[in-house]
Amino acid sequence: MVNQNTDDELVRAHGVAALAMVFVSVLFGIVASVEMWRPDLSGGVEALTWGRLRYDHTQGILFGWLGNAFFAFLYRAIPLLTGRPVVSRRLGQWLFGIWNFAVVLPGWVLVLAGFSQPLEWAEFPVVVDVFVVLALVIAIVQFLPPFFAAGAEDLYVSSWYVIGALVFTALAYPMGNFVPEFLPGARGAAFSGLWIHDAVGLYVTPLALSAIYFVIPATTGRPVYSHFLSMLGFWLLFFVYPLNGTHHYVFSVIPMDAQKGAILASTLLGVDVVIVVTNLMLSLRGTGWFPRDLPLRFAGTSTVLYLVVSLQGSLQAQMEVNREVHFSDWVVGHSHLAMLGFATFAAIAGLTHVWRKIPGARYNPRAVEWAYWLLLAGVLLMFIDLTAAGVVEARLWGSGAPWMDSVRAVRGFWIFRSAMGLPVAAGFAALLAGMTTGERLAR
Repeated sequence: MVNQNTDDELVRAHGVAALAMVFVSVLFGIVASVEMWRPDLSGGVEALTWGRLRYDHTQGILFGWLGNAFFAFLYRAIPLLTGRPVVSRRLGQWLFGIWNFAVVLPGWVLVLAGFSQPLEWAEFPVVVDVFVVLALVIAIVQFLPPFFAAGAEDLYVSSWYVIGALVFTALAYPMGNFVPEFLPGARGAAFSGLWIHDAVGLYVTPLALSAIYFVIPATTGRPVYSHFLSMLGFWLLFFVYPLNGTHHYVFSVIPMDAQKGAILASTLLGVDVVIVVTNLMLSLRGTGWFPRDLPLRFAGTSTVLYLVVSLQGSLQAQMEVNREVHFSDWVVGHSHLAMLGFATFAAIAGLTHVWRKIPGARYNPRAVEWAYWLLLAGVLLMFIDLTAAGVVEARLWGSGAPWMDSVRAVRGFWIFRSAMGLPVAAGFAALLAGMTTGERLAR
């Protein structure tokens, strides 16, 4: 049955954009990973050097893939959560255009041309940042009024996560992308560190959890296990996560009290994640380890990966561990498990769940199942490989061995990491097939 409040054309537009851009982003990542063990691969072409490709890879995953996938989910989820449509189709068209044609595409081109910011998760140049902020403001105007009209007392936890993500990201993005331009040195790094974690914790994580909390009850036909635990997890996330960023600068010149505060916040975040995951796993009871419903399977796996990557993050924030693994491939593996594991599986759960509700859309469950296994194998093996490489690097650095000894020691790990990009790319290809082939859904 057609829901008159949903805008299926914008779901389709952002869904297709997400899939198109994730292929480009993965290609950037694979080529950059090969350059780790074949540094002459670029042939002297500056646009193909490691630094530029790496910047476009991370920003493409953050904005091109995850941003579009979450927007597609919101266009169908918000009307169902509130009983009201989003504000305007025309506003949605502007948001789609700015996000893709004023942020992602020109951002990629400018970075390849040599214009960028040397800030983690903020690599697009300042001129692009202006359009990111504009798009975030439009997203707030587009998505939040239905929640306010519904009334706070009637909001489900997914709604709270969406509100928190859009509001906090609009506040945090300028802080992490503009302020460091005017505050050089350690002061600017402190602000940049906040955005490094807010990009994941106040933008990606809330939208991922909103999708998981939406898909589970919508698929199982049961409410979440505990509304109290769901709201406790929400408020802990937004109170604790903004304090985490300085743990990227442990043993730096930033005041030690700020570093210790970030470490404490990272530990408390681990407690929060245990609460959230416990609630979600109890909500999944009876569905099995690998539920037959594929969006539900992606949501369940994302929940498990959320626990693993978050506890790993709390561990590596501790001074004793950070001293050993900072700057190593351990951290790269952690980032991949967060963005290609937890966040990507949640985004696919939300995207495929709403996609198969679009009248007339094609949906191929067999291809989506192939996507699940290919992505799971590629991401997990890549994570294990990079974590092991990080341990090897840490041991050699601690022994005082020459730097090049560590480079030679992990070359095999880097080659394997590049190879694991192939099942990841194949997984996204299968996902594309799952959303463009198969029988058309009933109108």
